[in-house]
Amino acid sequence: MSVLRLRGVFLPQEEERDAWLVDGRLTFERYAGPAGTIADRGWVLPGLVDAHCHIGYAADGFKPELADQAAQAIASRDVGALLLRDAGSPVDNRAVQARDDLPRLIRAGRHIARPRRYIRELGVEVEPERLAAQMAVEAAHGDGWVKIVGDWIDRAVGDLAPLWPDDALAAGVARAHALGARVAVHVFGEDALPALIAAGVDSIEHGTGLTADLLDQVRAKGIALVPTLVNIDNFPAFAAQGEAKFPRYAAHMRALHAASRDRLRAAWEAGVPVYPGTDAGGFMPHGQVVAEIGKLIDAGIPQPEAVAQASWRARQWLGLPGLVEGAPADLVVYDTDPRVDRAALARPRRIVLRGAVVG
Repeated sequence: MSVLRLRGVFLPQEEERDAWLVDGRLTFERYAGPAGTIADRGWVLPGLVDAHCHIGYAADGFKPELADQAAQAIASRDVGALLLRDAGSPVDNRAVQARDDLPRLIRAGRHIARPRRYIRELGVEVEPERLAAQMAVEAAHGDGWVKIVGDWIDRAVGDLAPLWPDDALAAGVARAHALGARVAVHVFGEDALPALIAAGVDSIEHGTGLTADLLDQVRAKGIALVPTLVNIDNFPAFAAQGEAKFPRYAAHMRALHAASRDRLRAAWEAGVPVYPGTDAGGFMPHGQVVAEIGKLIDAGIPQPEAVAQASWRARQWLGLPGLVEGAPADLVVYDTDPRVDRAALARPRRIVLRGAVVG
């Protein structure tokens, strides 16, 4: 049995203490046997969280092979993201969960969309009368989450538009909840949000259309926001690509981008929980959670709060403990306090996953 020791200031408790990593678990009870020291000072955080990524999807296509999926997961691990929520993947990525050297992965099955109303072949396509049944299928395939597409470009309208009638949404969300699954929803624009919120979805992904009049409802229902700012900053490029055929859509995407920081800040100030997600996969490379945290700070979330949301609070939201007795030994050690020294996030001193040093 290999035992490791470290000393540092543990967050969020802000207590300097010794800890031991035994059989992949954290203990603060003094261990009398031999133990290698991995750090004798520093600031110790629960591993960071990327709450929105897509393991098995990349700019050059789908990645069904474990080697490709592992490379994506390692890119996140190596910046300190030790817990990933996969917000829909077109391929089976369960093999990642069997590798002790890869971040913990919480899966959401495949995206659910309507025919010709999402990225081709990325999701399962059903008509509204089949939404609830498909949500049950994906709930069985995932790890407590289901992902639906709430809006996308409607070619007949020439702009973003909701995918689902209100009654189909309500039935689908209720079915997922009855099966013990939470519902994440992709939504860019404004029009789809009232029905999604009324249906009781659990997390709004992107959420650039989240206007001030909806925030009290979002907070009251306990809905989280995962804004994926590193991808939202591609909106001007998306607008340029669609300008010739869909000028209304292009103008809308530019307006959503321009309002994105103000709307995010308003959501945070209204008490809506915000968690970092990169939307890695497809257009976005993996391993950008530190950049996403920086964008949350720049948008107006105070740095100590942004770090908390990216670490122990996000882990709690996803069902994992922080750095408490007996918890999984998934942690990052920094030389300085990352709640104060923003640059520290990009310079982890040690990265420990399941009790083993991986960086």
